[in-house]
Amino acid sequence: MVDFGEILRTVGDFGFFQKLIILGLTFPNFFMSIFFSSFLFIQSDPERHCNTDWILQADSSLTTEEQLNLTLPREEDGTFSRCQMFVPVEWDIGAIREYGLNETTRCRDGWDYYDTMYDATIVTDFDLVCEKSITAEVVQITFMAGLLAGSFIFGPSAESCGRRRTTQLPVVLKLIFVTVAGVSPNVYIYIVSQFVVGAAVAGYRINSIVLATEWIGVTKRSLASCLSQMFAAVGQCSMAGLVYAIRDWRKMQYVVAGGQAFILLYIWWIPESARWLLGQGRTEEANKLICRVAAINKKKIPENLLDEVTGEREVKSEGIKAMFTSTVLMKRLFIISFAWFSINLGYFCLVLNVGKLGLNIFLVQFLFGITEVPAHFLCVWVLELIGRKKCLILTILMGSFFCLLTLAFPQDSAVVIVALVTAGKFFLNSGGSVCMVYIQELFPTSIRQTAVGCGFIAFRIAGLLSPLLNILAVYHWSIPTIVFSSLTLTSGALSFLLPETTRKDLPDSTDEAEGNRKITNKNPGSGCNMVEHNSRKSTKL
Repeated sequence: MVDFGEILRTVGDFGFFQKLIILGLTFPNFFMSIFFSSFLFIQSDPERHCNTDWILQADSSLTTEEQLNLTLPREEDGTFSRCQMFVPVEWDIGAIREYGLNETTRCRDGWDYYDTMYDATIVTDFDLVCEKSITAEVVQITFMAGLLAGSFIFGPSAESCGRRRTTQLPVVLKLIFVTVAGVSPNVYIYIVSQFVVGAAVAGYRINSIVLATEWIGVTKRSLASCLSQMFAAVGQCSMAGLVYAIRDWRKMQYVVAGGQAFILLYIWWIPESARWLLGQGRTEEANKLICRVAAINKKKIPENLLDEVTGEREVKSEGIKAMFTSTVLMKRLFIISFAWFSINLGYFCLVLNVGKLGLNIFLVQFLFGITEVPAHFLCVWVLELIGRKKCLILTILMGSFFCLLTLAFPQDSAVVIVALVTAGKFFLNSGGSVCMVYIQELFPTSIRQTAVGCGFIAFRIAGLLSPLLNILAVYHWSIPTIVFSSLTLTSGALSFLLPETTRKDLPDSTDEAEGNRKITNKNPGSGCNMVEHNSRKSTKL
């Protein structure tokens, strides 16, 4: 019998069809970074004072300085309080001037903001200051929790529902709830919408990459994962420019919604994974797809080729149980998931700390994004040159080294620290790309999506913990760096136990994944060519 890798080589493993599907599935990652804009660019402690317009009823001719002197207490340094005001009274202005006000309270009618970097943020729109300042951190944690939930929901479900449906549904959810976030009348609706958006982002990321990878041959298999990351990096650069130009978080939500609407127009034309269809025993559907791909790639295939594919139906009976009953697969899952966890913990600790590095936030965000582009571009080449295993170990160790090196400099060395953090993020991000490629090649088709989902769960748990780890900096600024760097060093050491998978066909069964491959590829020979009308089929997917 012949396996799917042989079919793919026959119909074209990196033809025009593969290029179309890679572009269509990786482009939406451009917007992935922009989803973070509403809670990254917030100026968490803006200049402000309580709204005390109540006193204007007593005398509407008061100057701003007089109004503030009469209605706001002062701090020890002589500045007006930013979180307290005097309790409003119903006296006339003469009595207020003569006797003054002494009893204080929290701001009752909101705040007046001034000297702000942005026109509007979630902090200024929802008044997330003073006793509500922790809510900004809650938003970050909620979004990360959504990413985690999406990994739970959309990862394993793709084994039964298919890669295509679990790629399309997140696009719809993102469009709806990004728009809901933009029109949110209060912070609670905004938080709920961010949770759903986070879940949809995770679901799309998992399934789109696997769907693209399962259509690509061994020599270009890393391209889907690395291009997804590259588009996300370009999105980071664009986010800095867009926020700098727009300065209004609601308008940014509408920009992202417009991008999602464009993606929604073509996502329905993306086909299902033929490898998954064969694994489910849906040979007729797979046959039609393979014929269409052959026509698009202008290849001719023997009429009896698909009749020889019988092994894939056996895969269906393995299920998720195969992973948890195989010592080899469980060991691999733990090592690669732990590596992904430690990389993402460090990555998001750095990303969510972007406004506290001592330089202009727009410049730092742009530097973070622009350095990731070559990271993922080089990753495609380096993965084939030195292999998955060495590449993973190298990126993890180098990322840890540069992050730990920041501890050797005082906190006020902003330029040096930003340079070292950017270098560390460069390698950590490359390590994330390697993990995404590696985990798909370590597990068979029957449980590949489940394994990727489990890896993403570990990946997202790290994202959820990163804001909490950053909070520990109040005890000492070095604690977050020490914790995530220690974990990445440990995962780098464990990665020595993983096998190399470069230039090997994706395994379709547990035996193949464990190295007990018994399938011998047959040469399809020069049997009958596809009938002429098949090669003339429309190239529309």
